[in-house]
Amino acid sequence: MNTASADEPRWLSDEEQRTWRAYIHATTLLDDHLDRQLQRDAGMPHIYYGLLVGLAEAPRRRLRMTELAMKAKITRSRLSHAIARLEKNGWVRREDCPSDKRGQFAVLTDEGYEVLMRSAPGHVAAVRQAFFDRLTVDQQKALGEAMLLIAEGLQPEGAGADLPWLR
Repeated sequence: MNTASADEPRWLSDEEQRTWRAYIHATTLLDDHLDRQLQRDAGMPHIYYGLLVGLAEAPRRRLRMTELAMKAKITRSRLSHAIARLEKNGWVRREDCPSDKRGQFAVLTDEGYEVLMRSAPGHVAAVRQAFFDRLTVDQQKALGEAMLLIAEGLQPEGAGADLPWLR
């Protein structure tokens, strides 16, 4: 029986602490591994690659900036900075939204699409080697289900939600 009062924190058990620290360690190393691979092979950080993918998958290779921020799970300010760098490279351009004077679209250019197509095979190989090849099919399924549950719990619906792309 737990004798802790309602005001005391629910400390992590030894097993929970081990799992949490392993998660933090693995995700930090994975982010660094993928970032270094993309910097080396494509001259871009992982976040920029994700933005190019988001645009490539969108109809007409274009998305409203707010939609792209939501897809990337980043603040609008961070997105604006990233898009400015991608524009400088000639990989993305901005277009004004005709129906909303404050809105803008990010559009993947042909050059940006070519860069993405050239860098995708190396990136997929790095993801496969660092992530999927280390897990059994059952482990992949369990991890995917767990991550979906966690993401759903952290992405509330409604006007008061404190989410990066709303900041």
